[in-house]
Amino acid sequence: MIDPNLSPVVAERFKPFQNEILSGYQDKIHSITITGSALTDDFDPSKSDVNSVFVLTKMDLKFLELMAPLGKKYGKKRIAAPLIMTPEYIMNSLDAFPIEFLNIKLLHKTVFGEDLFQILEINRSDLRLQCERELKVRLIGLRQGYISSAGDSKTLTNMFIDTISGYIPLFRGIILVLGKEPPIRNDDVLTSLEEFSGVNTGVFKAVLKQKKHKTKLTIKQLNTFFEDYYAAIEKLGEITDDIKE
Repeated sequence: MIDPNLSPVVAERFKPFQNEILSGYQDKIHSITITGSALTDDFDPSKSDVNSVFVLTKMDLKFLELMAPLGKKYGKKRIAAPLIMTPEYIMNSLDAFPIEFLNIKLLHKTVFGEDLFQILEINRSDLRLQCERELKVRLIGLRQGYISSAGDSKTLTNMFIDTISGYIPLFRGIILVLGKEPPIRNDDVLTSLEEFSGVNTGVFKAVLKQKKHKTKLTIKQLNTFFEDYYAAIEKLGEITDDIKE
């Protein structure tokens, strides 16, 4: 039976994978949850993977041995390798990975078992610290990526396109740190971030557009992307640093 709360494409794609796992391992599985863009309008069936979290009643390496051979089979069908967790791991890791768990909480649909993610409490102080750390890491990555590109326009274009998806969960975290409710859709996240932080997010919107409709960019355009990217991330870092606990 297809879950009416999932898009037909996602449900039909994921169901065989879910069924194959449950057929041989159901008694060890606490829950199965679909997460990420597969639950939003940003999902592109031809390009996007379906991401998921399998929560085991307890960690079992035999389960990983069962899963490993299925990677190639379902990877071709754009089913990403699932995250494997236990209930204890989730509760003990909220302080270490608040951005990741916030985004799972915001974007998830449990298709088997008990939904653990809806009840998660994200500590704002932990979230602010991780946002601060991630923004600093992003600045280092931008500098290194720009230098490593050696001025090659294709390499620079790919750097922006390949990393933009990773910024959206971070931006949701920053929005929550600022005391606002993070949106779901990518464009709405960027609009809200600009509204609540005052930082111009036009360059991120431009990269998202470039990811959907690839066009050839000149090195001059890419240098402007780099400068605007860097300025926006640097400013967000300053804002996050200044937030009082």
